[in-house]
Amino acid sequence: MMDQRWSRRKFLNRAAGTAGAIAAASWGGDAFGWGAPVSPFLGRYVTHISVVRVNQVEVTPHRNLGQGEAPLNSPKHIRARREAFGRGCPDGRMTWAVSWLALIDQRKEYQEVRKLLAGYHDKYGDEITFIPGGYFAPMYNTCEQIKVWNHEGLAKVSQMVGGGYRPQCLVAGFMDAENQRDLAKEEGIHVCQGEIWSQYGIDYGDGDGGISYPYYPSRQDYLKPAQGPADFIDCVCLDGWTCDFLAARRPGFQGGFNSRMGVGPIETVGDLGEKVGRMEMMATTAIHFDRGHALNGFGWVTGIWEVSIGHDEDLAWWLQSIQERWPDTQVIPEGEFGLKWRAHYPNNDGLNYRFVEKGTGAPGSEKDLEIRWYMNQEFRLALLRNWVKDSPYMAIDFTRYDLPVHEPQDLQRDWNLMNVLNQKGTRPQDKPKRLGQLPEGDQRRIYARYPELKKWA
Repeated sequence: MMDQRWSRRKFLNRAAGTAGAIAAASWGGDAFGWGAPVSPFLGRYVTHISVVRVNQVEVTPHRNLGQGEAPLNSPKHIRARREAFGRGCPDGRMTWAVSWLALIDQRKEYQEVRKLLAGYHDKYGDEITFIPGGYFAPMYNTCEQIKVWNHEGLAKVSQMVGGGYRPQCLVAGFMDAENQRDLAKEEGIHVCQGEIWSQYGIDYGDGDGGISYPYYPSRQDYLKPAQGPADFIDCVCLDGWTCDFLAARRPGFQGGFNSRMGVGPIETVGDLGEKVGRMEMMATTAIHFDRGHALNGFGWVTGIWEVSIGHDEDLAWWLQSIQERWPDTQVIPEGEFGLKWRAHYPNNDGLNYRFVEKGTGAPGSEKDLEIRWYMNQEFRLALLRNWVKDSPYMAIDFTRYDLPVHEPQDLQRDWNLMNVLNQKGTRPQDKPKRLGQLPEGDQRRIYARYPELKKWA
C-alpha cells in the first residue's frame, strides 16, 4: 500500500530544511459582509493528544508497520512529555491514547508507563483512552474485528486506571461509521477522534472529504454529516490535526511541500527549523483563534503528537504562547471538548463553519493566496484566489453531503469522499472553476446558504 506513497517521516528525512519568512495573516475588511456568528457554542479550545505505543503503526493486534519504538516510549519519555505540557499550560489537561501493545506489554518499563498514566489521571484529570490500528484500523481490519478490538481495548484502559474509570472518547485516526455508532450505543462513548481532515497520499490511509470541525457522522459514511434522524449517529466526530488550509489542499507532498503542515511538529519545526516552524504553528493557530473565532463563535485547534517524536520543548513553547496571546483559551481533554460541543448541538442542522486564510509564507502556504472555506450539513465549499493580483475566486472544492454514499467494503487505503469537485485535484474533473461554471443546481444550493457569493459567479 505504501510503494508509491511517502510517510511523514520519510519526507522529513529526505526533505531539505527549508526556511522561509512567515508573516502573520492580516485579514483586512470583510468583503463578504459576514455578520456575527450564530453558534451557541463559544470560546477558544485546544485539545492535545499524546500517543503511547510499542511500534510505529500497529495496524492490527498482530501486525505492525514501520519500526519498533519501545525505547522512545519509556517512563522517562512519558514524564518529559507531561512536564512539557505542564510548563506550557499549568492548569491544562490532556488526552493520552494508548495502543494495544502498550496496554498488554509485560516488560517492566511498560508496566511503569501504565502506572504513570493512571497517576496522571488521578493527579491532573488527564484523559486516558485507547487508540486502535495506529490511526488506520478500517484500512486493515473488518468492521467486526474493530468492534471487538475497541471493546477489549477500552476495557483494558478502564482496568489500568481503576476506580470505575471510563474514557469519554476514543482516539482512532480513522474510524468507520458503524463502529462510531457502536461506540455510542454499546460503549456509551459519544466522542470519537474519527477523521484526519484532508489526509491524502501520506502514511497508510487516505480520508479527504469531510469537514474539519465537529459533526455527527452519517451511517452511510464517517465523513458525511448525518442528514437527519434516519442516518444520525450520536457520536461527535473530531479531526486529528489542525492544518494550514493552503498546504492541505495538496495531495501528499506535491511540489515538495508537506500537505499536513500546521500545528504538528514533524511538519513544522522538524522540517522548517525552530524559528520558521514555530511561527507556522502560531499562524495556523491564529486562523482559528482570530478570524475563525470571530466568524464561528468558537475556535478549536487540535493535534496528536506521538511521545516517540519528542519535540517536548516545542509543545511547551506553543502552549505557553497560546496562553499569552489568547488567555481565555481552554486546554482540555478530547472527550470533554466533544461533549461540550454536543451539549450545544443536538444534530447537524446548525452547522455553519467558515474559515479565511491568507498564506503564511511558509513553504506550501503561498503568501499571495487566500483560501475561504464554508462547511455545513449539506456541503463543503472552498474558494481560492490570488489576493495580491485581485484575481477572481475559483472553486477548488465542492463536496455534496446530500448524495448517497457508502464506505469501502474491502480492505483498502482509499476512504475518501469525493464527488463534484475535490481540493486535491487528483481527478480529471477537479479543475478549479468559477462558481458560475458549476451546474445550475449546485449554484442554487450554494447561493441558498450564501447569497453573498453570487457576485463572484
